[in-house]
Amino acid sequence: MDDIKKISDKAVEIAVSQLGQKEEPIGSNSGPVVDEYLKSVGLEPGYAWCQAFVYWCYAQAATALGVPNPVVHTVGVLDCWNRTAVNIKIHSSEAQGKPSLINVGDQIIFKHSNGTGHTGIVEKVIGQDIHTIEGNTNNNGSREGYEVERKVRTLDDVRLLGFISY
Repeated sequence: MDDIKKISDKAVEIAVSQLGQKEEPIGSNSGPVVDEYLKSVGLEPGYAWCQAFVYWCYAQAATALGVPNPVVHTVGVLDCWNRTAVNIKIHSSEAQGKPSLINVGDQIIFKHSNGTGHTGIVEKVIGQDIHTIEGNTNNNGSREGYEVERKVRTLDDVRLLGFISY
């Protein structure tokens, strides 16, 4: 198994360990653990943290394995997508036609109509259903939630931009 596969697997393992972590107080984009996610991308408490969560999970995996973090060091989901090398991106149209392109540990990227984004880490793929672990979400599916949760996303979601395969 190569280092990239190892880091993806380790990042998922770390994301699973974070399930249930919440903002304190809820709605603050802050709290002891959330602040650590934000700090990993150079932000103070109080900012949206889904991208910081993905970066932090990969940073923890990279440190554990002694390899570089492949995730772009940024606070913005769409900035991460735009700055990532083309050869590791899977556009939603490609994934819809061939879900087998999506791997455990891939970063899922959503683009909302107001120019914002949301992201998470793929835990597994079952048919057209993408099971993810996402930070800054909630059980209503919000992109501006308050905790780390598992989600089931579908490949036909109009907001789905694509995946980054580390």
